[in-house]
Amino acid sequence: MDKHSNASRQKRSAKSGGTAKRVILGFGLVLMVMITGIGCGFLTASMNTKPDLANDILPPASSQIYDINGNEIANVHAAENRRPVKIAQVPKQLQDAFVAVEDNRFYDHSGVDPRGIARALYTNIRGHGVAEGGSTITQQLAKNAYLTQERTLTRKVQEVFLALQLERQYTKKEILEMYLNQIYFGQGAYGVQAAAQTYFGKNVEDLDLNECAMLAGIPKSPNYYSPLNNLQAAQERKAIVLDQMEKYGYITHSTAEKTKKAEMKLVKPAKKSDSGVASYFIDYVTQKLIDKYGADAVYKEGLKIYTTLDMDMQKAAEETVSKLPTYKTDGNGLAQPQMALVAIDPHNGYVKAMVGGRGNDQFNRATMAVRQPGSAFKPFVFIAALENKFTPNTVINDSPIDINGWRPQNSSGNFSGKVTLREVARHSMNVPTVKIAQKLGIDKPIYYAQEMGISTFVLEGPANDRQLATSLGGMTKGVTPLEITSAYGTFANKGVHVDPVVIVKVLDRNGKVLEQNEPKQRSVVSENSAAELTDMLEDVIKKGTGTRANIGRPAAGKTGTTSNYNDAWFVGYTPDLVAGVWVGNDDNTPTRGIMGGMLPAEIWQAFMKKATAQTPAKNFDGSRSSNYGGVGELEDDKKQELKKTDTKKKDDKKDADKKDAKKGADKKSDPNNKQNNNPAAPPVAAPEPGGVGKGRN
Repeated sequence: MDKHSNASRQKRSAKSGGTAKRVILGFGLVLMVMITGIGCGFLTASMNTKPDLANDILPPASSQIYDINGNEIANVHAAENRRPVKIAQVPKQLQDAFVAVEDNRFYDHSGVDPRGIARALYTNIRGHGVAEGGSTITQQLAKNAYLTQERTLTRKVQEVFLALQLERQYTKKEILEMYLNQIYFGQGAYGVQAAAQTYFGKNVEDLDLNECAMLAGIPKSPNYYSPLNNLQAAQERKAIVLDQMEKYGYITHSTAEKTKKAEMKLVKPAKKSDSGVASYFIDYVTQKLIDKYGADAVYKEGLKIYTTLDMDMQKAAEETVSKLPTYKTDGNGLAQPQMALVAIDPHNGYVKAMVGGRGNDQFNRATMAVRQPGSAFKPFVFIAALENKFTPNTVINDSPIDINGWRPQNSSGNFSGKVTLREVARHSMNVPTVKIAQKLGIDKPIYYAQEMGISTFVLEGPANDRQLATSLGGMTKGVTPLEITSAYGTFANKGVHVDPVVIVKVLDRNGKVLEQNEPKQRSVVSENSAAELTDMLEDVIKKGTGTRANIGRPAAGKTGTTSNYNDAWFVGYTPDLVAGVWVGNDDNTPTRGIMGGMLPAEIWQAFMKKATAQTPAKNFDGSRSSNYGGVGELEDDKKQELKKTDTKKKDDKKDADKKDAKKGADKKSDPNNKQNNNPAAPPVAAPEPGGVGKGRN
């Protein structure tokens, strides 16, 4: 009886379980049908809803750029230079270059590439942002030729269906021909024929592989990768195109390597017709918008762009250019040395003023020039020390040191014995800075610099920045004025870094908001450490290497001069404004003895006096240095030990260092300099988790 009952229960259980499964399956099928129906309805509507036909007959409209007060400062439009050509006129190598770098499965897909979309989605998820687009050449053509640049799901669906429609109506060759005649190459050039004439002064059919690879790399960011604006970046992009061509079998490895080294003969760039106020800033804003929305949107769709620029500060910045001497005129007719100046509100990241050079070229040195920072890098070493129990009164022995044959020297050529961290900053002393970095590990200063927005470190390969020479600013590449100025803003903003912002909001011609930017900030160091560093850098201006930057109100800053006087810097700040000044020759040759504590400090002073004239002076907030609870003394490098002792500040310095400080000299000994026979310091060990490489750029 029990067996029978159990069997009955098992049958009923199995039956009820099967019924439940069928119910769930049925519900799932109904839901799938509903979702499919809704999706098909949406897709059909999108496919049949080409952008409002009225837009097709709207006349092109210039875009307006406004300053922070809503005053129009520029009217942006372009004279379109477009010369269509047949695909037969386009060299096979140019066709291959575009396919390799833009859409390597172009000849295999039917307009949309699921693999490319999946790869882009994976890349973007890993990068927590939009790093890769996944659009095919056909989709790019559909977007550029037929659609607006708004980033909405509806427009993306329209792009997909238009791409599929294009593939049904045209051959691959016809699509590629339309694409190559449509894309924007900067300098007002649309299409490969206009681009060939603009950059090389020849017809497209006469281009060689070197020129083809260069052209194929430009559309990714037409201003940044234009060889007339930024030849180094254009060459690096060309190398990427050649690597892609090699990867997909269009050229051999030897051909790729040979072409990477080939000389590029360019047309001499035409001078800008408009060199009015804020021209470099306007170009920078324009290019950021082109990168995001496309050239047609910027030049033809009547956008209204509201920026962070303060015109009073901008005019003050541009007036400082007159302080520059002219030592020579280069082959492009530009006076040398050149300069850059950037001013930022450290609390919201707003770029208030920007000078990218003197002259009317399109190379914006404030954002594009990657130059050696020299001693302007040292504050990142100091802040790392303060975050690791050092105080401004920690004592370091300024004595000779040998690091695998590298013997760093102070600019004075002398050693001062025991000095405080405050004195090291005040007089920009090299040897103690190296000893601090050696004790901490160079990864820590690099990490903090990365967290504050420096994105140009090289962390891998035989030549990289994970060596002690970096503590003196001897970087593999260098920094841009915009990024190092923004990084110093962290010190002014109590240890919180705010990413630089140039565009507040963008509206379309109908007043619809396309984007509105909010400050992106993160806490990097403690408020106490930032206050202690500021206190030390105030001394730099009061009685150190930066006395020429004194503006008669609380301010902090740091000088920077590289070996052979190739680069000279002054970067400094008040509680509410941070500004950076760079001076140097475009060809990276030595200036005539220009040091950071001299001309750059004077330019900074002249600008800051005018920029802050209408605001009351105020002190920096935050705690000040303490004599207790931190590292008392960093012993001689031979012992490599730390001991805690209470120390008092040392205000006496050797006569040689006083003389050095008076001159404003803080020129570092650069172990990477070819004229220095001492080898560079060796790379340091890999960082611990959370160290270098984990920083947000």
